[in-house]
Amino acid sequence: MNRRLLAFLFKELLQIRRDPSSIGLALVMPVVLILLFGYGVSLDAEHVPVAVVLDDSGPAARDLWARLQGSRYFAPVRAASDHDARELMAEHAVDAIVRVDSGTEERLASGETAPVQVVLRGVDSNRARLVSGYLEGVVAIWTRSRLTRGMAATPPRVEVASRTWFNPSLRSTNFLVPGLVALVMTLTGTLLTALVVAREWERGTMEAVLVTPLRASEFLVAKIVPYYLLGMGGMGLTVGLGLLLFDVPLQGSFLALFVVSSLFLLASLGLGLAISSTVRVQFVAAQISIISGFLPAFFLSGLLFDLDSTPWPIRLISHIVPARYFVEASHTLFLAGDLWSVLWPDALALAFMATLLIGVARRRTGTRLDG
Repeated sequence: MNRRLLAFLFKELLQIRRDPSSIGLALVMPVVLILLFGYGVSLDAEHVPVAVVLDDSGPAARDLWARLQGSRYFAPVRAASDHDARELMAEHAVDAIVRVDSGTEERLASGETAPVQVVLRGVDSNRARLVSGYLEGVVAIWTRSRLTRGMAATPPRVEVASRTWFNPSLRSTNFLVPGLVALVMTLTGTLLTALVVAREWERGTMEAVLVTPLRASEFLVAKIVPYYLLGMGGMGLTVGLGLLLFDVPLQGSFLALFVVSSLFLLASLGLGLAISSTVRVQFVAAQISIISGFLPAFFLSGLLFDLDSTPWPIRLISHIVPARYFVEASHTLFLAGDLWSVLWPDALALAFMATLLIGVARRRTGTRLDG
């Protein structure tokens, strides 16, 4: 490594040291995000308020009421009538109504069908689906317990035995935290680096760089290395907090995670430098980086939404978003392990994008430095 590259690299490290916001964004923001997503954002539903109407006061209805009370997913409230329960739902006091009709005990004893009515508040469709699934599970357990104790005349025709792979506890935190690493590195890789060259132009220091014998490739290396170290530090901090605070499993190897993370970070750095080398105003560069980097990483990566359920034009666009491949790879590494049939295609896509974007940044920078 020659002296001019070392000198410029040292200058960049000093610049980061003099700008606490860069260090804060790279190291403090991961802590804020993981605490926010880990504690404040959850796709699970617990302690759901449910109005229970027991028109039948027999042992079966009381047993169902007791099971709802004993479940951590529900906070049941007794309602005197169906009218009262619907008023509670209209006032947003409950998210569901469970009603056991009169004569349920006699129907069950004689082997007849005794339906349990469930009314869901469907304003939040995702929450409604979760609550519906939880209620169906409680009712299924209630039915099986009665069969075991011989309290029902006829068994159900089909008994479903379900098993969940890769995330047996169905904790949304196990799904969110691995994807959150993509947001952390996007902030460091795209947003911060989108400002570095534009800052040189705004502060008038680019002219001094232009008269030096520094090559464009050396210029890019000096810009990439400090932010690569910051990005990987943020990644390590996020993973460490996820493992320690939220018990997120890491089934795969640290080496595979390091390699995939490095490829994604290089792609993000390439995008940020390509923007920064094209736009000379920091404000404009920041806005472009948010639109082209952060928002696609948030909405088009599969972090929060299943891309397979989106319209095909959205799925098509998502294939040019580097975060899509990294989120898929990180979910695989954390929850399933080193499944190379999944990791290799994602790693190759990230390597191609990193090479392409850094090449674009090199070409844009080259026309300004080497001429």
